[in-house]
Amino acid sequence: MLNDDTPHVLVVDDDTRLRELLRRYLMDNALRVSVAADAAAARHQMESLQFDLLVLDRMMPGEDGLSFARSLRETDRTPILMLTAMGEVEARIDGLEAGVDDYLAKPFEPRELLLRIQTILRRVTDEPAAAGPAQLGHISLGQIVFDLGRELLLDGNEPVHLTTTETSLLAALAREPGQILSREDLSQRCAIDGGERTVDVQVTRLRRKIEPDPKLPRYLQTVRGRGYVLRPD
Repeated sequence: MLNDDTPHVLVVDDDTRLRELLRRYLMDNALRVSVAADAAAARHQMESLQFDLLVLDRMMPGEDGLSFARSLRETDRTPILMLTAMGEVEARIDGLEAGVDDYLAKPFEPRELLLRIQTILRRVTDEPAAAGPAQLGHISLGQIVFDLGRELLLDGNEPVHLTTTETSLLAALAREPGQILSREDLSQRCAIDGGERTVDVQVTRLRRKIEPDPKLPRYLQTVRGRGYVLRPD
């Protein structure tokens, strides 16, 4: 039975048939669902309602999903799962650079969409509103601390939002501090699709959250021709 604690998903897609299909399917799988036909309608709903996740179509009339995601990320941390008919690596990279948490190419199986939504919601739910670092199993990056046991990034007592891929990437590097990990190795360990270029994009995004100056990384360093290494304090 749905209640106020049930995760609330906003589906933003101009395809009326797909929008209704997803609304029914997700509600049948114990989620509260609202729908919007475009970015303007989504913004209007977000002014009065708080959502746990956005399922956002990339190609929409007016403001497209990519622009909408970029503008949201300036002030809003709501997780975004982007849908697109564009399956190329560059299209996925554009979405990741815009700050989306996950990416699913059309056509897709509704079950896969549900599993991805559940994965994102489970990660977000596991982040406490405020917590201190564990006494053991944490990596210090200046004032930023990564708790390995909970795979949680903290700035003081405040959690720092990481996407699922960013969490996997930081965890892989933090488990072997000082060890150089190749892009291929990181791609396999973290299930990053799109090859070396996508790994580079994820590293760039992660640096923005852990480095005092992402353009001059102190902790997550590039080793030319070999890969990346995490050098904590």
